[in-house]
Amino acid sequence: MRYSPQSEEPVKPGKETIDRAKNAWLELQWQGVTLDVLYLNWGLSRFWILADTQEIARAFFVAVCKWNTELRGEVLVFNGGWYKDENLFQDIKGATFDNLILRGNLKQEIRDDLVQFFGSRALYDEYGIPWKRGILFIGPPGNGKTHAVKALINSMEQPCLYIKSLHGVQQVFDRARRTSPCILVIEDLDSQLHPQNRSAFLNELDGFAANIGIVTLATTNHPERLDAGILNRPSRFDRKYHFELPDVPERSSYLALWNASLKPALQLSSEGISKISELTTDFSFAYLKELFLSSMMQWIARPGQSTMEQVMMDKVATLREQMVSVYTLDEGETDSEQTRPIRRFRGPPMR
Repeated sequence: MRYSPQSEEPVKPGKETIDRAKNAWLELQWQGVTLDVLYLNWGLSRFWILADTQEIARAFFVAVCKWNTELRGEVLVFNGGWYKDENLFQDIKGATFDNLILRGNLKQEIRDDLVQFFGSRALYDEYGIPWKRGILFIGPPGNGKTHAVKALINSMEQPCLYIKSLHGVQQVFDRARRTSPCILVIEDLDSQLHPQNRSAFLNELDGFAANIGIVTLATTNHPERLDAGILNRPSRFDRKYHFELPDVPERSSYLALWNASLKPALQLSSEGISKISELTTDFSFAYLKELFLSSMMQWIARPGQSTMEQVMMDKVATLREQMVSVYTLDEGETDSEQTRPIRRFRGPPMR
């Protein structure tokens, strides 16, 4: 037994301690028969199943393996190896299209694209079109790419494989083919690809294997770092959606969404939302969120000295200075590396 230390996540009742066996002889009842499982650990873990017949032992082993692959309020994540992530599942469940704000009809286009794809296998088969899809979300950090990914997973109700590392590309796609139909999510594709795994990734993406029913959904903050073989070849990512910095209408909608969740004493007036929307040119959604959070903390520290609207309008200038600093740093990196074009101000990732 060991104690589960305190963390940022609240500990569920009954989860304060964790029971683990290092060496054990377990007697189990399964489907009306008694089995023994011997577990020994001397640096490497080994299991032995003891049963009346080999058939019973093998059937029990298959049942355990099948149970272990099932997801129960979890997301299957690959980071050099597979594991189940309950916290990511809960995070995804909190992301919906209702609380996602994007330019124009972008949100509807993305959702309709996936709904149509998953509902059209028979049509694809009838016309001999490979039933697979590659989608790439492109844009600077903090403008809703990750939120859109999570909202899609939440709304499509299809199995999802979340890839945090492409060290083991073949394992990733082998599992996706066994799980199909599914959504294979690869965030920050530009940072995960390197000369050692690039060829393997391209071969798995559109090589000899059919990848039937797999939607490969990738995001990138830096499309300029992806070579043309990935970015421009239609058979790899045939849908590309651009997530730009929000304009006044999107900023106003985002501010209104946040404002509605605040206590009355902290809420902005309609005029205040309009003013701040105009003042926050080049703010990403992530910076707008930071504007709210930092202003709330300042107001709470000195309640009554000024209105939330006044605090936020003053805070805009402070955050813009931070944006200029980030912009200057990016410009310096571009000059030294000669790989990145100068972009507009950007905010921190909105995760």
